[in-house]
Amino acid sequence: MKLSARDASSYFAKPDQNASGLLIYGADAMRIALKRQEVIKALVGPQGEEEMRLTRLPAGEVRKEPSRVLDEIKASGFFPGPRVVFVEDATEQTGPAIFAALEEWAPGDAQIIVTAGQLKATSKLRKAFESSRTAYAAGIYDDPPSREEIERILRDAGITAPDRDVMTALTDLSRELDPGDFRQTMEKLALYKLNDPAPLGAEDIAACAPASTEADTDDILNIIGEARTPEIGPLMRRLQAQGAQPVFLLISAMRHFRTLHAAACDPAGPAQGMSRMRPPVFGPRRDRMIRQAQAWGLHKLETALGIITDTDLALRSAGQTAPQMALVERAFIRLSMLGAQR
Repeated sequence: MKLSARDASSYFAKPDQNASGLLIYGADAMRIALKRQEVIKALVGPQGEEEMRLTRLPAGEVRKEPSRVLDEIKASGFFPGPRVVFVEDATEQTGPAIFAALEEWAPGDAQIIVTAGQLKATSKLRKAFESSRTAYAAGIYDDPPSREEIERILRDAGITAPDRDVMTALTDLSRELDPGDFRQTMEKLALYKLNDPAPLGAEDIAACAPASTEADTDDILNIIGEARTPEIGPLMRRLQAQGAQPVFLLISAMRHFRTLHAAACDPAGPAQGMSRMRPPVFGPRRDRMIRQAQAWGLHKLETALGIITDTDLALRSAGQTAPQMALVERAFIRLSMLGAQR
């Protein structure tokens, strides 16, 4: 049977204990691994592997010894409880061994969990599971986790469901991170909130979210936004030594000042405008940017965007001969001095 994306999410959390098997396929190996771990844990429990109720069969072993799949699903376990035979990275070459095991499967046998890469609609392996009355097939795509999946991850991590705004922030974070990093962030949050009765807040997410790879870039942007002009030169030297590119710094500045401008344009004020940003701005960084938007004001922010645009055009000009990093540094100094004006 073929599982839709919505049905698959529910099935992974609560699989059919009486099914003969499940095929999980897709292009993203990390997403497939996470779903496979989830469904196997739901079938055999957290102690299943320790109790030898989980048998792993790499595709290479199945090709060398096709009868292994059938032998393992029929084998009797030493410990009582449901059993799983996991065939990893299956291909069309391992298909015949899996087909034979599915045909011979009977109630009480181990359930067959198979993972594979991207499979075409014409794949025999995929068709075998989709056409079976007792087995299931689920395709995993690059869609971000749904709200229900995030809530389940929170429950698994022992975190109480937060309020709507924090949940929205988590949803946005899940769209920025790959599935493995997002799950690790949730586990880190669970440890961070251990024995803390306070509800999960945006500052907690900011403390546990992966560190930005643009930390030094954020430093220079905050220096400009807070009009600390004397600090620009030394930090620009360090950024240049680290290999920062002038165009990247300018793009980052444009993004930063557009965010400030959008917040300043909000009729309810910069604080309300910042809370509507997507992707969201968390914790201390959010408070810092609100202060910057309030200090600059709409008029100066529009002037700042003009300076950045002019510098960008100068960098792209065919006749430009001045060093690009020098042009960007001069623009940053002009911006900082603009911010210092009253």
